[in-house]
Amino acid sequence: MAGVEEALRRRLGKYKFRDLTIEELKNVSKTYPNFTFSMNTYTFKDGSQKDLLNFSGTVPVKYGNSYNIPIQLWILDSHPFAPPICFLKPTANMGISVGKHVDAHGRIYLPYLQNWSHPKSTVTGLIKEMIAKFEEELPLYSLSSSDAARQSELLSYIAKITEGETDMKSRSKIADKNEGCFNKITVVGAGDLGIACVLAVAAKGVADKVILLDLSEGASKGGTMDLEIFALPNVAISKDFSASADSKVVVLTVNSLGNAQTYLDVIQSNVDLFKGIIPAISHYSQNAVILVASHPVEIMTYVSWKLSTFPKSRVIGVGANLDSERFQYILTNLLKVEMLAKDAWVVGEQGEDKVPSWTSDNIVADQMEGMAACNSREKVANRAMEVLKGKGQRSWSVGLSVADLTDSILKDKRKVHSISTLAKGCCNINSEVFLSLPCILGTSGVIEIVKLEEDPLVQEKLQSSAGSIHDLQQQLKL
Repeated sequence: MAGVEEALRRRLGKYKFRDLTIEELKNVSKTYPNFTFSMNTYTFKDGSQKDLLNFSGTVPVKYGNSYNIPIQLWILDSHPFAPPICFLKPTANMGISVGKHVDAHGRIYLPYLQNWSHPKSTVTGLIKEMIAKFEEELPLYSLSSSDAARQSELLSYIAKITEGETDMKSRSKIADKNEGCFNKITVVGAGDLGIACVLAVAAKGVADKVILLDLSEGASKGGTMDLEIFALPNVAISKDFSASADSKVVVLTVNSLGNAQTYLDVIQSNVDLFKGIIPAISHYSQNAVILVASHPVEIMTYVSWKLSTFPKSRVIGVGANLDSERFQYILTNLLKVEMLAKDAWVVGEQGEDKVPSWTSDNIVADQMEGMAACNSREKVANRAMEVLKGKGQRSWSVGLSVADLTDSILKDKRKVHSISTLAKGCCNINSEVFLSLPCILGTSGVIEIVKLEEDPLVQEKLQSSAGSIHDLQQQLKL
C-alpha cells in the first residue's frame, strides 16, 4: 500500500485536492487489488486535453454465471468534488450491449454519477453501484469470430477514446458514423411546429445534422412526407429514438391530441405523453440541452426536468424569448427608444400573464428625476406591450425563436435570452416552478440568471404566476 501511495503522490502533482484523492484511491486499491493506475492524456468532447490519472481493472458481476467486466475510470483533477469519467474496456471478442447505463461507445452513466456529492460519494461506492446495475443488465456479450473481426476497427477507436488519445483532427470515418455529427439537433414531433423548427434550424445553418423524430402512428403524412420528397441537406426523419443519439440539443414540440375535457386533463395527457419520450431522449443524449416548446411551456419544462433527472441548467423552455425579441424590436424600431431596449425583457408566464421588466437601472439622477424617468419608461413599455398583443405566436415564428436559442447554445454565445428556467430562489419564489427570466445561454444551457430590477409590481406578478403553476403541478401524476 505504501508503494501505491508513493506512486500516486508522484503522479498527482497538479491535482487540486491531492491528499483527499490519494486517500480515496488507496481504498480502491485495497478493495480491488487487480486495478492498475497510470497517467494518460484525456481528450474531452470539445477537443481540450488534460493529463489525468486513470485506473483499469475488472469488477465481478453475477448474471447467471460469474463475469469479470473490464472497466476504466478517469479521475478528474478536481476529484473528489467531481465524479470520475467511466468506460467499459471490451476486448476484441466482446460486444457492448447498449442499455440504460451504457452507450454505444462504452461510456458508463449511473445515477450515482449524476448525484455525486463529496464526501458522501466515493469511488468504491460508485463501483458497487456499477456492479449492482450490471447485474441487472449485463453490459457486454460474447462475439463470434466474424463479428469480432467486423468490430475490431470500432473497438480500436473506442480504445483511443478511453485512453485519451483522440483529438478533434484525428476522428476517423468510423467516429463520424458511430458518434454522429459534432453539432446535432433532434426535434421531437412532426406537427406544424416541429417541421417549422426543423426548417428554421436548417435555414440558420447552426447544426451539422437535424433529426426530425416523427412519433405519429402510420405512414408519413403532410409536411413530413413533403420533407421526404424535397430532401434537405443534413435533415433526416426517423421514428426510432436511437436516431437522436448524441444530440447537443433536443427540441420538444409534441402535444397530446387526446379527448381531455378540462385544462388539467389536457396537461395530464401531455405529461403521460412525455413519460414515454423523456426517458428515451435522456438515455440516448445524456449531455444534451432539452429545449421545450410544448404547451403549457412552464409546466412541461418542469415535467421534462423531473423525468430526465438532468441538472436544471440543461432543461429550459422557449418561454418569452420570442416576446422579448419582439419587445426589444418594437422599442428600438417603432418607438425609437434604443437605449431602453437593450435592458428590456418580457418575463414570467407565457400568455396574458407575461410582464415587461428590466435588467439594469439607467436612472442615475436624483430621486425626483428618477421617478420621472421611471414613469416615462413605464409609459413606453405599456405602448410596446400593446403593440406586442397584436402579434400571434405562429408555428414559423416559434420555429425562428427555437433556431435563435439553439444558435446561442451550440455556438456558446453567452447571449441573454428570456427563457423558462427554474425560478426557485428568484424574486422570493420558494417553489419548484419554471418561469421566463433573462438567462445567459451557452453549450451547457443556462450559465447564469441575470438579476432583474426590484420592481414590486413585477415581483408580485411573478409570484402570482408561480403560485398558480405550482398548484397545477401538485395535481399532476408524474
